[in-house]
Amino acid sequence: MGKIGRHAILFVCKKTRTKEIRVTWTSDSIIPTDDVEEMRAEDNGSTITQFVLLGFSDLPNLQGFLFGVFSIVYVIILIGNSLIIIITSLDAALQKPMYFFLANFSSLEICYVSVTLPRILVNLWTQDRSISWLGCATQMCFFLMLGATECFLLAVMAYDRYVAICNPLHYPLIVNHKMCVQLAVGAWLSGIPVQIGQTCQVFSLPFCGSNQINHFFCDIPPLIKLACGDTSLNEMCVFVVAILFAMIPFLFILGSYVKIISTILKLSSARGRSKAFSTCSSHIIVVLLFFGSATITYLRPKSIHSAGTDKMLSLLYTIVTPMFNPMIYSLRNKDVIAALRRLLLKKIV
Repeated sequence: MGKIGRHAILFVCKKTRTKEIRVTWTSDSIIPTDDVEEMRAEDNGSTITQFVLLGFSDLPNLQGFLFGVFSIVYVIILIGNSLIIIITSLDAALQKPMYFFLANFSSLEICYVSVTLPRILVNLWTQDRSISWLGCATQMCFFLMLGATECFLLAVMAYDRYVAICNPLHYPLIVNHKMCVQLAVGAWLSGIPVQIGQTCQVFSLPFCGSNQINHFFCDIPPLIKLACGDTSLNEMCVFVVAILFAMIPFLFILGSYVKIISTILKLSSARGRSKAFSTCSSHIIVVLLFFGSATITYLRPKSIHSAGTDKMLSLLYTIVTPMFNPMIYSLRNKDVIAALRRLLLKKIV
Protein backbone atom coordinates (compact mmCIF):
# COMPACT_ATOMS: atom_id res chain seq x y z
CA MET A 1 0.00 0.00 0.00
CA GLY A 2 3.00 2.25 0.44
CA LYS A 3 3.94 4.76 3.04
CA ILE A 4 1.31 7.45 3.51
CA GLY A 5 2.88 9.19 6.53
CA ARG A 6 0.49 11.45 8.37
CA HIS A 7 -1.78 12.05 5.38
CA ALA A 8 -4.97 10.61 6.78
CA ILE A 9 -8.15 9.65 5.03
CA LEU A 10 -11.29 10.64 6.92
CA PHE A 11 -14.12 8.16 7.11
CA VAL A 12 -17.53 8.95 8.60
CA CYS A 13 -19.20 5.84 9.90
CA LYS A 14 -22.94 5.32 9.80
CA LYS A 15 -24.91 7.57 12.15
CA THR A 16 -26.28 5.72 15.11
CA ARG A 17 -29.12 6.81 17.36
CA THR A 18 -26.63 8.09 19.90
CA LYS A 19 -23.79 9.72 17.99
CA GLU A 20 -21.85 10.01 14.76
CA ILE A 21 -18.44 8.26 14.96
CA ARG A 22 -15.56 9.88 13.09
CA VAL A 23 -12.29 8.01 12.58
CA THR A 24 -9.12 8.56 10.57
CA TRP A 25 -7.25 5.74 8.84
CA THR A 26 -3.49 5.93 9.08
CA SER A 27 -0.75 3.42 8.36
CA ASP A 28 -0.72 2.40 12.00
CA SER A 29 -4.28 2.28 13.27
CA ILE A 30 -7.74 3.73 13.30
CA ILE A 31 -7.70 6.88 15.46
CA PRO A 32 -10.89 8.58 16.76
CA THR A 33 -10.99 12.30 15.88
CA ASP A 34 -13.98 13.33 18.01
CA ASP A 35 -13.18 16.65 19.60
CA VAL A 36 -13.44 17.38 23.31
CA GLU A 37 -16.94 18.87 23.08
CA GLU A 38 -18.27 15.80 21.30
CA MET A 39 -16.82 13.50 23.97
CA ARG A 40 -18.31 15.61 26.74
CA ALA A 41 -21.73 15.47 25.10
CA GLU A 42 -21.49 11.72 24.42
CA ASP A 43 -23.52 10.76 27.48
CA ASN A 44 -26.37 13.04 26.37
CA GLY A 45 -26.55 11.36 23.00
CA SER A 46 -25.42 14.60 21.41
CA THR A 47 -22.15 15.88 19.99
CA ILE A 48 -23.07 19.54 20.55
CA THR A 49 -22.53 21.47 23.78
CA GLN A 50 -23.40 24.89 22.41
CA PHE A 51 -25.38 26.42 19.57
CA VAL A 52 -24.94 29.47 17.37
CA LEU A 53 -27.96 31.73 16.83
CA LEU A 54 -27.51 33.06 13.30
CA GLY A 55 -30.27 35.61 13.82
CA PHE A 56 -29.76 38.51 11.42
CA SER A 57 -26.17 37.65 10.48
CA ASP A 58 -27.23 37.66 6.82
CA LEU A 59 -27.58 41.47 7.14
CA PRO A 60 -24.03 42.45 8.13
CA ASN A 61 -24.40 46.11 7.14
CA LEU A 62 -27.53 46.58 9.25
CA GLN A 63 -26.32 45.25 12.62
CA GLY A 64 -26.07 48.71 14.23
CA PHE A 65 -29.39 49.82 12.75
CA LEU A 66 -31.14 46.67 13.97
CA PHE A 67 -29.66 47.12 17.43
CA GLY A 68 -31.09 50.64 17.56
CA VAL A 69 -34.52 49.57 16.31
CA PHE A 70 -34.83 46.62 18.71
CA SER A 71 -33.60 48.77 21.63
CA ILE A 72 -36.33 51.35 20.94
CA VAL A 73 -38.94 48.61 20.54
CA TYR A 74 -37.91 47.02 23.87
CA VAL A 75 -38.15 50.37 25.68
CA ILE A 76 -41.60 51.00 24.14
CA ILE A 77 -42.81 47.56 25.25
CA LEU A 78 -41.51 48.02 28.80
CA ILE A 79 -42.92 51.56 29.21
CA GLY A 80 -46.26 50.88 27.52
CA ASN A 81 -47.08 47.69 29.41
CA SER A 82 -45.75 49.08 32.71
CA LEU A 83 -48.05 52.11 32.33
CA ILE A 84 -51.06 49.82 31.94
CA ILE A 85 -50.05 47.86 35.06
CA ILE A 86 -49.62 51.10 37.07
CA ILE A 87 -52.86 52.69 35.83
CA THR A 88 -55.01 49.60 36.44
CA SER A 89 -53.51 49.22 39.93
CA LEU A 90 -53.87 52.85 41.07
CA ASP A 91 -57.07 54.11 39.43
CA ALA A 92 -60.24 53.26 41.36
CA ALA A 93 -62.39 53.36 38.20
CA LEU A 94 -60.37 50.52 36.71
CA GLN A 95 -60.80 48.07 39.60
CA LYS A 96 -62.81 45.70 37.43
CA PRO A 97 -62.19 42.13 36.22
CA MET A 98 -61.53 43.31 32.66
CA TYR A 99 -58.63 45.51 33.79
CA PHE A 100 -57.37 42.93 36.28
CA PHE A 101 -56.86 40.55 33.35
CA LEU A 102 -55.40 43.36 31.25
CA ALA A 103 -52.79 44.03 33.97
CA ASN A 104 -51.92 40.32 33.99
CA PHE A 105 -51.65 40.39 30.21
CA SER A 106 -49.29 43.38 30.29
CA SER A 107 -47.12 41.65 32.92
CA LEU A 108 -47.03 38.57 30.71
CA GLU A 109 -45.99 40.61 27.66
CA ILE A 110 -43.03 42.09 29.56
CA CYS A 111 -41.89 38.61 30.63
CA TYR A 112 -42.56 37.10 27.20
CA VAL A 113 -40.53 39.63 25.24
CA SER A 114 -37.73 39.62 27.85
CA VAL A 115 -37.04 35.96 27.06
CA THR A 116 -35.92 36.79 23.51
CA LEU A 117 -35.20 40.52 22.97
CA PRO A 118 -32.30 41.03 25.44
CA ARG A 119 -30.51 38.07 23.84
CA ILE A 120 -31.06 39.55 20.37
CA LEU A 121 -29.60 42.87 21.55
CA VAL A 122 -26.53 41.16 23.08
CA ASN A 123 -25.92 39.20 19.87
CA LEU A 124 -26.21 42.33 17.73
CA TRP A 125 -23.94 44.39 20.00
CA THR A 126 -21.18 41.83 20.66
CA GLN A 127 -21.53 39.78 17.45
CA ASP A 128 -21.05 36.73 19.69
CA ARG A 129 -23.99 34.54 18.72
CA SER A 130 -23.08 31.45 20.72
CA ILE A 131 -25.47 30.10 23.35
CA SER A 132 -24.86 27.13 25.61
CA TRP A 133 -26.89 23.93 25.36
CA LEU A 134 -28.45 24.65 28.77
CA GLY A 135 -29.02 28.32 27.94
CA CYS A 136 -30.81 27.37 24.73
CA ALA A 137 -33.00 24.80 26.53
CA THR A 138 -33.84 27.32 29.27
CA GLN A 139 -34.77 30.04 26.77
CA MET A 140 -36.99 27.70 24.80
CA CYS A 141 -38.69 26.33 27.91
CA PHE A 142 -39.61 29.79 29.24
CA PHE A 143 -40.67 30.93 25.78
CA LEU A 144 -43.05 27.97 25.40
CA MET A 145 -44.44 28.28 28.94
CA LEU A 146 -45.17 32.00 28.54
CA GLY A 147 -46.61 31.37 25.07
CA ALA A 148 -49.03 28.83 26.54
CA THR A 149 -49.94 31.33 29.27
CA GLU A 150 -50.75 33.93 26.61
CA CYS A 151 -53.07 31.52 24.80
CA PHE A 152 -54.98 30.71 28.01
CA LEU A 153 -55.05 34.33 29.22
CA LEU A 154 -56.53 35.53 25.93
CA ALA A 155 -59.19 32.82 26.30
CA VAL A 156 -59.90 33.98 29.88
CA MET A 157 -60.27 37.58 28.67
CA ALA A 158 -62.74 36.43 26.01
CA TYR A 159 -64.74 34.57 28.68
CA ASP A 160 -64.81 37.73 30.80
CA ARG A 161 -66.25 39.74 27.86
CA TYR A 162 -68.72 36.95 27.09
CA VAL A 163 -70.18 36.96 30.61
CA ALA A 164 -70.16 40.78 30.80
CA ILE A 165 -72.11 41.21 27.54
CA CYS A 166 -74.23 38.05 27.31
CA ASN A 167 -75.07 37.69 31.02
CA PRO A 168 -74.64 41.19 32.51
CA LEU A 169 -76.98 40.73 35.48
CA HIS A 170 -74.99 37.79 36.85
CA TYR A 171 -71.59 39.16 35.84
CA PRO A 172 -70.60 40.46 39.33
CA LEU A 173 -71.52 37.09 40.86
CA ILE A 174 -69.84 34.88 38.25
CA VAL A 175 -66.67 36.87 37.65
CA ASN A 176 -65.94 37.88 41.24
CA HIS A 177 -62.48 38.57 42.66
CA LYS A 178 -61.92 34.97 43.73
CA MET A 179 -62.83 33.68 40.27
CA CYS A 180 -60.53 36.27 38.64
CA VAL A 181 -57.57 35.14 40.74
CA GLN A 182 -58.28 31.45 40.03
CA LEU A 183 -58.56 32.04 36.28
CA ALA A 184 -55.37 34.11 36.20
CA VAL A 185 -53.37 31.58 38.25
CA GLY A 186 -54.69 28.74 36.07
CA ALA A 187 -53.62 30.60 32.92
CA TRP A 188 -50.12 31.21 34.30
CA LEU A 189 -49.52 27.66 35.55
CA SER A 190 -51.41 25.32 33.22
CA GLY A 191 -48.79 25.13 30.49
CA ILE A 192 -45.73 24.62 32.70
CA PRO A 193 -45.66 20.78 33.02
CA VAL A 194 -46.40 20.13 29.35
CA GLN A 195 -43.90 22.66 28.03
CA ILE A 196 -41.13 21.42 30.34
CA GLY A 197 -41.81 17.92 29.01
CA GLN A 198 -41.76 19.13 25.41
CA THR A 199 -38.45 20.95 25.99
CA CYS A 200 -36.89 17.81 27.50
CA GLN A 201 -38.12 15.76 24.55
CA VAL A 202 -36.63 18.14 21.96
CA PHE A 203 -33.27 18.35 23.74
CA SER A 204 -33.07 14.57 24.13
CA LEU A 205 -32.68 14.36 20.34
CA PRO A 206 -29.16 13.73 18.99
CA PHE A 207 -27.64 16.92 17.56
CA CYS A 208 -24.60 15.54 15.76
CA GLY A 209 -24.43 17.80 12.71
CA SER A 210 -24.36 21.57 12.45
CA ASN A 211 -24.90 23.63 15.60
CA GLN A 212 -26.08 26.74 13.74
CA ILE A 213 -29.70 27.67 14.51
CA ASN A 214 -31.08 29.77 11.65
CA HIS A 215 -33.23 31.87 13.97
CA PHE A 216 -32.87 34.70 16.48
CA PHE A 217 -33.87 32.56 19.48
CA CYS A 218 -34.10 28.87 20.40
CA ASP A 219 -37.40 27.58 19.04
CA ILE A 220 -38.70 24.12 18.22
CA PRO A 221 -38.87 24.15 14.37
CA PRO A 222 -35.23 25.24 13.75
CA LEU A 223 -33.92 22.91 16.48
CA ILE A 224 -35.75 19.90 15.04
CA LYS A 225 -34.10 20.70 11.70
CA LEU A 226 -30.68 20.24 13.34
CA ALA A 227 -31.49 16.83 14.83
CA CYS A 228 -29.89 13.87 13.06
CA GLY A 229 -32.22 11.18 14.42
CA ASP A 230 -35.83 10.35 13.68
CA THR A 231 -37.92 13.42 14.58
CA SER A 232 -41.35 12.18 13.50
CA LEU A 233 -42.48 11.61 17.12
CA ASN A 234 -41.32 15.09 18.10
CA GLU A 235 -43.13 16.67 15.17
CA MET A 236 -46.30 14.81 16.15
CA CYS A 237 -45.95 16.02 19.75
CA VAL A 238 -45.47 19.63 18.58
CA PHE A 239 -48.63 19.30 16.49
CA VAL A 240 -50.66 17.84 19.39
CA VAL A 241 -49.44 20.48 21.86
CA ALA A 242 -50.18 23.25 19.35
CA ILE A 243 -53.72 21.90 19.00
CA LEU A 244 -54.20 21.79 22.78
CA PHE A 245 -52.59 25.12 23.64
CA ALA A 246 -53.38 27.19 20.55
CA MET A 247 -56.28 25.83 18.50
CA ILE A 248 -58.58 24.89 21.41
CA PRO A 249 -58.25 28.31 23.14
CA PHE A 250 -58.65 30.00 19.74
CA LEU A 251 -61.84 28.04 18.99
CA PHE A 252 -63.13 28.89 22.49
CA ILE A 253 -62.43 32.58 21.82
CA LEU A 254 -64.09 32.32 18.41
CA GLY A 255 -67.19 30.69 19.93
CA SER A 256 -67.34 33.36 22.66
CA TYR A 257 -67.23 36.17 20.12
CA VAL A 258 -69.88 34.58 17.93
CA LYS A 259 -72.17 34.66 20.98
CA ILE A 260 -71.03 38.18 21.90
CA ILE A 261 -71.62 39.61 18.41
CA SER A 262 -75.04 37.96 18.13
CA THR A 263 -75.98 39.49 21.52
CA ILE A 264 -74.66 42.94 20.54
CA LEU A 265 -76.65 42.94 17.31
CA LYS A 266 -79.83 42.35 19.34
CA LEU A 267 -79.27 45.50 21.42
CA SER A 268 -81.83 48.20 20.62
CA SER A 269 -79.55 51.11 21.49
CA ALA A 270 -77.00 52.16 18.85
CA ARG A 271 -74.86 53.67 21.61
CA GLY A 272 -74.92 50.36 23.51
CA ARG A 273 -73.86 48.46 20.41
CA SER A 274 -71.03 50.91 19.77
CA LYS A 275 -69.74 50.65 23.35
CA ALA A 276 -69.91 46.85 23.34
CA PHE A 277 -68.07 46.60 20.03
CA SER A 278 -65.45 49.07 21.29
CA THR A 279 -64.63 46.97 24.36
CA CYS A 280 -64.29 43.79 22.27
CA SER A 281 -62.55 45.03 19.13
CA SER A 282 -59.19 45.57 20.86
CA HIS A 283 -59.16 42.00 22.13
CA ILE A 284 -60.14 40.62 18.72
CA ILE A 285 -57.22 42.45 17.03
CA VAL A 286 -54.70 41.06 19.55
CA VAL A 287 -56.13 37.53 19.22
CA LEU A 288 -55.87 37.57 15.42
CA LEU A 289 -52.29 38.92 15.46
CA PHE A 290 -51.02 36.43 18.03
CA PHE A 291 -52.90 33.25 17.09
CA GLY A 292 -52.62 33.82 13.35
CA SER A 293 -48.81 34.03 13.26
CA ALA A 294 -48.22 31.43 15.99
CA THR A 295 -50.55 28.86 14.43
CA ILE A 296 -48.86 29.13 11.02
CA THR A 297 -45.45 28.68 12.67
CA TYR A 298 -46.22 25.55 14.71
CA LEU A 299 -48.85 23.75 12.64
CA ARG A 300 -46.96 23.75 9.35
CA PRO A 301 -45.16 20.50 8.38
CA LYS A 302 -41.38 20.50 8.78
CA SER A 303 -40.94 20.04 5.03
CA ILE A 304 -42.39 23.47 4.17
CA HIS A 305 -40.68 25.45 6.93
CA SER A 306 -38.66 28.36 5.59
CA ALA A 307 -36.07 30.11 7.78
CA GLY A 308 -36.98 33.55 6.41
CA THR A 309 -40.73 33.02 6.87
CA ASP A 310 -40.24 31.59 10.37
CA LYS A 311 -38.23 34.66 11.40
CA MET A 312 -40.85 37.08 10.06
CA LEU A 313 -43.74 35.24 11.74
CA SER A 314 -41.80 34.97 15.00
CA LEU A 315 -41.05 38.70 14.95
CA LEU A 316 -44.79 39.31 14.58
CA TYR A 317 -45.95 37.37 17.65
CA THR A 318 -42.86 37.78 19.87
CA ILE A 319 -42.04 41.47 19.36
CA VAL A 320 -44.50 43.38 17.16
CA THR A 321 -47.67 42.23 18.97
CA PRO A 322 -46.34 43.02 22.50
CA MET A 323 -45.30 46.48 21.23
CA PHE A 324 -48.74 47.30 19.82
CA ASN A 325 -50.80 45.76 22.64
CA PRO A 326 -50.61 48.81 24.97
CA MET A 327 -51.56 51.10 22.07
CA ILE A 328 -54.43 48.86 20.99
CA TYR A 329 -55.86 48.53 24.49
CA SER A 330 -55.32 52.16 25.56
CA LEU A 331 -56.09 54.18 22.42
CA ARG A 332 -59.31 52.24 21.82
CA ASN A 333 -60.43 52.33 25.46
CA LYS A 334 -61.91 55.56 26.83
CA ASP A 335 -61.63 54.40 30.46
CA VAL A 336 -57.89 53.78 30.14
CA ILE A 337 -57.33 57.14 28.41
CA ALA A 338 -59.31 58.92 31.14
CA ALA A 339 -57.34 57.11 33.86
CA LEU A 340 -54.06 58.07 32.18
CA ARG A 341 -55.12 61.73 32.07
CA ARG A 342 -56.03 61.66 35.76
CA LEU A 343 -52.65 60.10 36.61
CA LEU A 344 -50.75 62.72 34.57
CA LEU A 345 -52.75 65.60 36.10
CA LYS A 346 -51.90 64.32 39.60
CA LYS A 347 -48.21 64.26 38.73
CA ILE A 348 -48.35 67.80 37.28
CA VAL A 349 -50.29 69.22 40.26
